[in-house]
Amino acid sequence: MRVLSNLGIATKILLVIGILAMLTLSIVGGASLQLTKLSNTTSELIGDEAESVKLASAASEKLAKLHQVWLERLIETDTEKLTGLRGEIDAERNGLGQLLGELKPFMEGDDVATFATIERELSDYHRMMAPIEGLMTAGNVRGAEQIGQDAGGDLYAKIDVEFDTLISRQDKDLDAGAIAAKESAANTIWWLIAASIGGLAIVAAFAVIGIRRTVTGPLGEVVERMGSLARGQNNIEVQGTDRGDEIGKIAKAVLVFRDAAVEKQKIEAAQRLADEEQKRVVDSLENGLGQLAQGDLTAQITAEFSPSYQTVKTNFNEALTSLRGLISTVSESAAGIRTGSGEIAQASEDLARRTEANAASLEETSAAVTQMDGRLKATALAASRTVASADGAVTTVSEGRAITDQAVQAMGRVADGAKGIDSVIEGLDKIAFQTRVLAMNAAVEAGRAGEAGRGFAVVADLVSALAMRSEEEAARAREQLTATQTDIVSAVDMVQRVDGALANISGNVAEVHTLLGQMASDNQAQSTAITEISIAIGTMDQSTQQNAAMVEQTSAAARNLSSEVLTMAEQAAKFNVGNGAPKSFRPASPAQSTAAQTGYRSPVKPLPASISPAGGSDDWASF
Repeated sequence: MRVLSNLGIATKILLVIGILAMLTLSIVGGASLQLTKLSNTTSELIGDEAESVKLASAASEKLAKLHQVWLERLIETDTEKLTGLRGEIDAERNGLGQLLGELKPFMEGDDVATFATIERELSDYHRMMAPIEGLMTAGNVRGAEQIGQDAGGDLYAKIDVEFDTLISRQDKDLDAGAIAAKESAANTIWWLIAASIGGLAIVAAFAVIGIRRTVTGPLGEVVERMGSLARGQNNIEVQGTDRGDEIGKIAKAVLVFRDAAVEKQKIEAAQRLADEEQKRVVDSLENGLGQLAQGDLTAQITAEFSPSYQTVKTNFNEALTSLRGLISTVSESAAGIRTGSGEIAQASEDLARRTEANAASLEETSAAVTQMDGRLKATALAASRTVASADGAVTTVSEGRAITDQAVQAMGRVADGAKGIDSVIEGLDKIAFQTRVLAMNAAVEAGRAGEAGRGFAVVADLVSALAMRSEEEAARAREQLTATQTDIVSAVDMVQRVDGALANISGNVAEVHTLLGQMASDNQAQSTAITEISIAIGTMDQSTQQNAAMVEQTSAAARNLSSEVLTMAEQAAKFNVGNGAPKSFRPASPAQSTAAQTGYRSPVKPLPASISPAGGSDDWASF
């Protein structure tokens, strides 16, 4: 305790704070360890489970994609697309195997059996789907469809159900881990609360006991001694002066107060003797001050004082002499000040009117510039929209040219097909001619045969007639094909003309687009310039309003000054300075008196609250 008595109160408080800080650090350290352990456990649990769920879901999606590609293989006949589908099947199968390899280390408990079932069924699925390629190549589409859609589809559905079961079980494990982490966090929080309450209670108890014994108890004793000293008990005994803290300093001060009180009793006895002589001096001063209060500055003290108060008499008389000179000077200066303040007030009124006119003009200019700015912005916006529309037109023309190119190519293919048809017709014509020749030969041979070849001759005539009809139909088909080829050539020429027209339109639209872009840029630049001008005019308007407010306050201050000078001169005229009768100061004119009483009312509109000067010296300095 002796050591604590020599420590300062601030040091004692810092000691208590240090103990609290150490306790707090201990609690925070323990909580940090618990929270770190909880965080690591939760991260490992949730991280593994989340990664497992992610891999299982990805594997299920990969299996669905693989099955979908197999089904596309059943209906695809294009050779190039078949090559791509075979590569995609291999890629999806390899990707599925890689995902299962990454997923396998995460399997635990019941998941191991489910995963083994998935691997076995997936192997059966690959083995079952493998013959599809050979069946499709051999043209056995039905057999391939039975494997891919029936047996393969059933096995795929079964594997998908196994994946769903695995993912569901892993989700449950993830939820259980989250619940365990939540319970562990709750236990950690309760442990932290209990440790904090217990530690703070122990430190608070020690702090209260220590402060009561080392601070509040001795301080109460010192306060009691000070109360006794205040009640006039100067024979008290002061304890604690040997302490090294603030209480010791207070005890020493109380000891000094006690000694001063004893000395004061001695002084009061001598003071009573001097009070009597002081009363005489006070009576003389009271008489002189009474006359001074009535305005008589010639009432000097003539009574004789003792040497100790002779200075008071001399100073009073000299003060009256100086005051007489001051009042005379004030009376003479008041007239000059009043004249000058009237001139200042009149000049301020003229300046306020001119400032009002400038402010009104600036306000109208600002409104006009604001309207110009709005219209220019609207014009710039319309130009931007027009540019966007021109971009759309260019895009549409480009698409039209692409379509016309496709039409020309399609007509070229039709023309090539017509040439092939012409070759076919020519072949048919030759076949009909050869058939007719053979029919003629057959008729000749039938004539040689006589009666036995009469039936064969009839058949030969019919074949010859049929060959002639075939030649006629081939000729008609050739004529129709020739007309079609002529129409195709005309159509190709027209489409090429349309393509040229679209090219010209695209060029014209591009030129219009460029001009509109320049107009939009110019309008935007003009809008920016007008906005800057509007801001500058707004700033000038605010400055003008501030000037008007300053002039208004200056005018009011000048009129108030004139009124105050008048009052001061009237008060100064009441004093008798020994140079004749008191002067009467001429009052101001009725108009000026009215203005001084009612105050100047400026015609300028008041400033907004954000820029109006508040009246303080700091605001005027910033203005």
